[in-house]
Order: sequence, then C-alpha cells, then structure tokens
Amino acid sequence: MVLSRILLVDDNKTRSQQLETVLQFMEFQVETATSLNYEARVDSLDALLVIFLGHGIAKQAAILRAFEELAHNTPIILLIDKSSTHPMPAAVSDPVFPILEWPATYPDLKRIIDKLSDSSMPQPIHQGTRDEPRFSAIDRLQGNSRTIANVRKLIHQVAGSDATVLILGESGTGKEVVARALHDLSNRRSKLFVPINCGAIPGELLESELFGHEKGAFTGALSARQGRFEMAEGGTLFLDEIGDMPMTMQVKLLRVLQERTFERVGSNKTIHCDVRIVAATHRFLEDEIKSHRFREDLFYRLNVFPIEMPPLRERPEDIPLLVADLVARMQASNRGSVRLNNAAMAVLMQHEWPGNIRELANLIERLAIIYPKELVDVTGLPEKFQNYNVPEGMADNTKTDDDEDELEGALAVTAEEFIGNSATGLTQLPKQGIDLKEYLNIMEIDLIRQALEECNGVVAHAAKRLNMRRTTLVEKLRKYELPR
Repeated sequence: MVLSRILLVDDNKTRSQQLETVLQFMEFQVETATSLNYEARVDSLDALLVIFLGHGIAKQAAILRAFEELAHNTPIILLIDKSSTHPMPAAVSDPVFPILEWPATYPDLKRIIDKLSDSSMPQPIHQGTRDEPRFSAIDRLQGNSRTIANVRKLIHQVAGSDATVLILGESGTGKEVVARALHDLSNRRSKLFVPINCGAIPGELLESELFGHEKGAFTGALSARQGRFEMAEGGTLFLDEIGDMPMTMQVKLLRVLQERTFERVGSNKTIHCDVRIVAATHRFLEDEIKSHRFREDLFYRLNVFPIEMPPLRERPEDIPLLVADLVARMQASNRGSVRLNNAAMAVLMQHEWPGNIRELANLIERLAIIYPKELVDVTGLPEKFQNYNVPEGMADNTKTDDDEDELEGALAVTAEEFIGNSATGLTQLPKQGIDLKEYLNIMEIDLIRQALEECNGVVAHAAKRLNMRRTTLVEKLRKYELPR
C-alpha cells in the first residue's frame, strides 16, 4: 500500500505529536516541521495529500501564502486549539482555508481529509466483484523516492486532459501501469483502456490490428473486424513499444494523430475517432531518428507530454514498499505469501535489477513457492545475491519488527490503563511514559472490532468503513488473531 504523505507544520510540540500519532494510526506518512525548518520541505509540496498548518506559529501568514503558491492544488488545513482565544490574522482568515479545531475526533479528522483529498484529484475507478474491488493503477506506483513521487505528480497533472503522453523507460519499469493510471484518473475512465504491443505483432498484420478490416480484404479475412482504434472509441489506446513499429505503419499512424480519421483495410469509408493516445517505448527515439528507424514528425506528435519511469536501481529505497505490494497482491489472488528479513531486504536494495520491477516480481513469486509463508534470510536468496555485503548488525537478523518490540522493557503505565483513563484517547503523555506501539495496536483492534460489528462481520464492508483495502484488513485480522 502507498502511504499518502501529509506535511504538518506546527510550533506547538504537544499538538503536533498528538496529531502525528493519530495520522500515523490512519496509515498516513507524516512529515513534521516547524516555522524554523519548513523550507526544507518546499521541494516536495506537490507530492503531498494535505498540509496542516498550526495556528500561532511564527510567520504563519507568510508560510501559508508560500505554500498556497508553491503547492498549487494541495489542500491546506489550518490547525487551532479549541481553547485558543487568539484571533486568526486577517491575512489567513480567508474562508477558502478549512479550519480543524484540536483535539478533534477520529471521524472529524477523517471526514475533513477525505473531503479535501477527494476534491483535489480525480478519483480511482473501483471495478470488479464486491469482495475484491479493483483500485486505480496509481496505487501500484509504490515508492516514496523523489523520482516516483514526480511520476505520480505528472500523472495527476496530465490525466484530466486529452494530451498525448509518451512514457519512456527501460523494460520492466511499469510503463503500462502508468498508462492505466492515466486512464483510470481521466474523464475517459468509463470507456475502454485498449493496449496493443506494436513490437509483438508482425508488420503486415499491425495495420489490421489497429484499424480493422473488411470481409475479403486479404486472404483469411472471412468477416469484417473492428480494430483497436474503434474498440477504444471514447477511451484510451495504449501503443506499447511504439519504437518497434515499422516505418510504413508510422506514416499511417501519423495521419490518424493529425486528422483523427482512418479507414479499415479493404475499405474506403472514412471513420472518425475520439481516442486518447498513450504511447510507450524502451528505446531512445532520438537515436532511432538518427538511424532512420523512426519518423521525426511522429516523435514530435507523440512527445507532447513525456513521462519517464526511472529504473529500479535509481530508487532502491522504494524496494521494501514494492515487495510489500507484490506480496499483498499475491495473497489477494491466492498465489501464496512470503516474508523477507532486514538483511535480505538490504541485499535486494544493492542489486542492479536489469529487469527492473518485473525481475523483482518474478523473484518474490519464486520465493513464495520455495518458502511459502516463511521468513527468508540472505541465504534463501538465489546465488547471484550471495556476493553482496550484508550491512553490519544484520547478518544474523531474523527477527520481525514485532519480535523486536516484544524485547522492549515494560513501561510503568500500560496502554490499556492509559486508554482507559482518557476520555478522548488523545491527551498528555503521562510522566512515566507510554508504550506507543501497544497503544496504537489496542486502538486499531478496537476500531476493527467496531467496524466488523457494524457490518455484521462482512470483511469487505468493514474495510470500506475503515478506508482500507480488504486484503489489508484480512492481514490485520490474522495479525491480531481476530475472528472473521
């Protein structure tokens, strides 16, 4: 699962810590800052879901206006204490900025974030069965690295238009995932997404595949047939490996892009089309143009809005999230499960991954077959991974995060006592301290039980109430050994 990022800028340390705890419990990735160091977060503003700005911090008006200008469509929420008697400065009292009074209840916080995030970006399409909903492909673009955050930003920027998009990147980086995300987030999402691999179809058949043919147009044409352009009418046509398209077909494709018309093979009837074109290639098209294998005029028609998918070796910090997503999808489709310890994960992050995410997915599937539901160490990885250096202190590490937590000393105040003595669950930390992990686990278990009771034990409905995937809720039920 991709953790949506939230920026919290507040000089009130207690309020900031309380809100950060609740947001992390809601499965958001929270970045905190103060009026003294918020400028370090400016470069990543566009990749944020929501910005919280605390009332009473120094330079509040200036910071707010700077965020409004730089973050464009990112929602900004002003955070104030309910007991505050200080008036809002006139510079920030514009009603366009929502206000959240703190302490706030969980439903209030969830409601305001959902409302703002829903209005700031197109919504994913949920298709499929009731028990296994299909989420937008944007969810599969896992990672917190700057490069993948920029890809997600570009997708959101161009998805709402009909501009032609050219996706560049090595084989296996997930170019089709980007294309599907563009379609899922576009106004054409109710129509078909039609992919075609231009390099996998012989040149003499590609014209028929794209434009269709009439009965008798050639030997074997026993009946009329629609092409991919007609199938994608009103939707999106994804031309994968466009760099492998024969030159003769490039000329015909160029005409369709220019005039938005074509004819079936064996017909002189002109057909008008309303199709958004998304193309992809692993080739360097500028080099192909110099070698006279790709038309320069077609390149400029396709290269309206380029998006480059980075190779996996340039974003190794994303590998843990990618592994978690791959395992979750295998579990959801009943294809097994596997876990990797910290040492094995560290080794994977050193690999060059010439096959990129496709190579990583194949490895995880192989490990799930060899070590079903087991914890894999470096010794369980294929031979080519054995020559990497394991970071110091991880060589014998086979513990999970939960195992490490169990080794920590018991605190003077237990989480149960803390929650039981608090009317709201959000209060000052006791002097003796608190086991935060245990506290959050108990809160999570209680909310899960409430959701299941309200939904009569239907996991899919309970997951919707908790705003999480069904597969994520199933894993939490297993983790806490809760009855289904």
